[in-house]
Amino acid sequence: MNRNIARMPKRVVRTFAQTIAEYKLIEEGDRVLLGLSGGKDSLTLAHLLLRLQKRAPFKFEFLAVTIDYGMGEDLSQTLAHCEQFGIPYHIEKTGIFKTAKDHIREGSSFCSYFSRMRRGALYGFCERLNYKTLALAHHLDDAAESFFMSLFYGGKLRSMPPVYRASEHNVKVIRPLIKVREAQLAECAKENGFPIVGDENCPAFAMNVKMPRVRYETKTWLKELEGKRSGLFDQLRRAFETLDVKSFADLRYI
Repeated sequence: MNRNIARMPKRVVRTFAQTIAEYKLIEEGDRVLLGLSGGKDSLTLAHLLLRLQKRAPFKFEFLAVTIDYGMGEDLSQTLAHCEQFGIPYHIEKTGIFKTAKDHIREGSSFCSYFSRMRRGALYGFCERLNYKTLALAHHLDDAAESFFMSLFYGGKLRSMPPVYRASEHNVKVIRPLIKVREAQLAECAKENGFPIVGDENCPAFAMNVKMPRVRYETKTWLKELEGKRSGLFDQLRRAFETLDVKSFADLRYI
């Protein structure tokens, strides 16, 4: 595969570009840090950012960064892939895995802990190298799952916004894929033969901890529901864009 640019489905490119423009996620002169796990979502986002950089009427920089947990991960395929396509790439080595072994109790949940630690490492990198924008590869399925998990298990109506500011770190966090379906990203990665990093780099496989049961159950439930209502995710996307806050009992909006 000796191409300067990966093949991207027109619908994915269009949705990505519209989201960038609608929420002003990336503008002239921005320096964008991409959190690159090596999975299908973040690798596709890396290629979309590379494509945007080559074709957009404005100039911006971006750097893809993988957080190395310090447990002996093999990132050679991701590194070779980025070099092949000219994606600027850096591996940030950390001691997160050792810290986790000292703080996570055996049999406890791990996802939120590693997510916080990984995000903290990315924020720290942004601050040290003066990157004001952090790009994450969350998609529409992630937003829907988070919404229902928050509703059913947290008693709150919340999801994933396309942009927010982590004020304590002076970083703008963006989600350019937040209106794209996970299946579209999986198909894109498959079509291009991206070297996807799998569960072998997941810290859970090196620790005796619980798997994320709640998210798995929510994903399964949504899949079953979508089988009965084919336009489910289109409706959810529109609902996330059109909040009727005055129809609830929150005193701030009454």
